[in-house]
Amino acid sequence: MTEAPAANTREWVLNPESEYRFELEQRTSLAIKLIQGHAEIFGAELVDGKTYIFYGECKAAVFTWQGCTIQICQPSTDYISEETPMAAYANLHIAFEQMRIRSLVQIKNYDNGRITPPQQGESTEPPRVLILGPENSGKTSIAKILVNYAARAGQEWTPMLINVSPSEGGCMLPGTISATPIPAPIQTSTPAHTLGNSATTAPAHMASNSLLPLAYWYGHTETKRNPLLLERLIRNLGENVWDRVADDPQARASGTVVDTPSSFAAGSGSGAEHHRQSLIKACVDAFRINVILVVGHEKLHVEMQRTYGARGLTIVKIPKSGGVVELDALFRARVLRAQLHAYFYGERVEPPRGLPAPLATAPPAAGYLVAGEQPTDFTLAPASQVVAFGDLQIWRIGEETMAPQSALPIGATRVVSEMQPLPVDPAQAGSGLYNAVLALLAPPNPDESERYDEEILDLHVVGFVVITSIDLPNKKMTVLAPTQGSLVGRTAIVGALEWQE
Repeated sequence: MTEAPAANTREWVLNPESEYRFELEQRTSLAIKLIQGHAEIFGAELVDGKTYIFYGECKAAVFTWQGCTIQICQPSTDYISEETPMAAYANLHIAFEQMRIRSLVQIKNYDNGRITPPQQGESTEPPRVLILGPENSGKTSIAKILVNYAARAGQEWTPMLINVSPSEGGCMLPGTISATPIPAPIQTSTPAHTLGNSATTAPAHMASNSLLPLAYWYGHTETKRNPLLLERLIRNLGENVWDRVADDPQARASGTVVDTPSSFAAGSGSGAEHHRQSLIKACVDAFRINVILVVGHEKLHVEMQRTYGARGLTIVKIPKSGGVVELDALFRARVLRAQLHAYFYGERVEPPRGLPAPLATAPPAAGYLVAGEQPTDFTLAPASQVVAFGDLQIWRIGEETMAPQSALPIGATRVVSEMQPLPVDPAQAGSGLYNAVLALLAPPNPDESERYDEEILDLHVVGFVVITSIDLPNKKMTVLAPTQGSLVGRTAIVGALEWQE
């Protein structure tokens, strides 16, 4: 006799090529269990019989190609849609997969000394994809779908997922841009971890520990704050990506997918428009883009066709999903706070209250999953340490820390550029360090004996700290870090991000 579902659960039968969409409210969670058939979330396949937990105002969709039955516990806003753009996204994946295979064959032939000319009209370049679109168009979801399909293809691809949207941060914190090889499908559980946890904070046994992002600190969430700095960091990131894959044919053939901010789609004012075009060009050049995907924006599609179509790039307009949710500034602020809190303190995920036995039963291996993995008591004990003002070298990039132009002497002009590192003295009034998030930088290359002023712009991020108090009389400050470790002699950059408990 089949056990009846509990009162707080519901079963949905999905037809082929349909999806179950849900939107969670604050302080709620949702459990989904695949009962029959095959299903996926943003391209990551669900395991039959496992229960997946979603939280943190997550908005996502369970899609099925052949049809399936799912069981839901504690639904919030949810519905089924028969109209999805997944067929178009799958066609893109098939085209990109053919590009990867042709590229790998050509690379191996070249390495073996055999020159095999491609057939007429056939490219041997791997897919290097730039995704453009306005705000709330689903660019990040499309990026995840494309890299997840590549990772699931069974060809040992490790596509590089590149995030140049500093408001999201990828698998690092907001304020960064990053590149991450994706060796396995990345799961979705909360908007605070769009790519799962990075190796800097994930427990060693978790698959997300294998995500090793290379990140640069921009320090702001808006591209308009310092577009020249962002352009410099994008080009730095591109150089490092090519260095990483130079000696790895499989990684080179896997290609790249670049997720961009909405400001790349439209600019306001002549200055913003110029910087927007410069940033797009920086991405195209730095990552050697050969395919530009434009999500549901006719004007932008025409612009890209005129600008880059003549250069041989393939410009493709793709549909926006009807399930994309309009996200406001308050939602994004809550997500940012959740990201910062999780970095320093970890998080403990509570399953839906009253999770019924069929969804929560032991043995432990049959229990629920968070981001596709067995949950742990993922809480950290961050370390606070008191350091002298001179122990930690702190810098701020650009002229925004200087006096306004109107405060300069008559006839004086500013000589500080947007990319000039400026030392920050915690003892000075208005230093802006209280509750500020600082990015710790990797040490300079020991092989380079010559030092230069803008060297710290070329150093990648290795971690983050927060200054929680400043003791001016004793010239000391308290610094919070997720783990123990001396900060003496370290170099850090402060941006515009602040956080307090």
